[in-house]
Amino acid sequence: MAVQENEDMQAQLLAAALPHVAFDGWSETSLKAACQDLSITRQMAALACPRGAIDLAIRFHHDGDEAMQVVLQKTDINAMKIREKITFSVRARLDAIRDKEAVRRGATLMALPQHAAEGAGLVWGTCDRIWAAIGDSSADVNWYTKRLTLSSVYSATVLYWLGDNSPNHQDTWTFLDRRIENVMQFEKFKAQVNANPLAKQLLAGPNWLLSKIKAPSGVPTVDLPGNWSRRS
Repeated sequence: MAVQENEDMQAQLLAAALPHVAFDGWSETSLKAACQDLSITRQMAALACPRGAIDLAIRFHHDGDEAMQVVLQKTDINAMKIREKITFSVRARLDAIRDKEAVRRGATLMALPQHAAEGAGLVWGTCDRIWAAIGDSSADVNWYTKRLTLSSVYSATVLYWLGDNSPNHQDTWTFLDRRIENVMQFEKFKAQVNANPLAKQLLAGPNWLLSKIKAPSGVPTVDLPGNWSRRS
């Protein structure tokens, strides 16, 4: 089966599986039910989902990232401040989710020890796409710290969103604003520490070590500040 055929089959399986995921989670039961709905064999499904239902859960997450990307590409965010860009992007990502129960079931799946690292990688990938979409060009340790911090904010917001029944998820957006404000306050504190001559001496060793950390291949090597207060 060609790559495109695999992609198409996976998309069909995902659409067929979603109604079952609410009851049976991202499980073999849901995958088999999707196969029955599509009148295909489990062996055919294995070509598109060699690891079973977890491949569908990952596809579901990536589809959400793609939907967010479309929104960001259609929106002029250049005039926004950095915190506004982040807020808008996280909201766009959550608004792109078409099935809250599927996310809830996915969170349960990725919390299992054997999938925890992959779940963290999916969140990291989402946050990397957000930073890239809003024009981040940081390098070295700044590239990592921005994504790590946003991963924490995004994960906490998703968990809050899963339990939020307020109209239009207004309580979630308020929660998100508070989390980003916390980050901004930390960045302000960090700037104050860096401006203190004594603190600069005490941090000279750690800062030198962090400066040696390199971002992944392809990330610019220009040394830019890693705080969120910049406009780009």
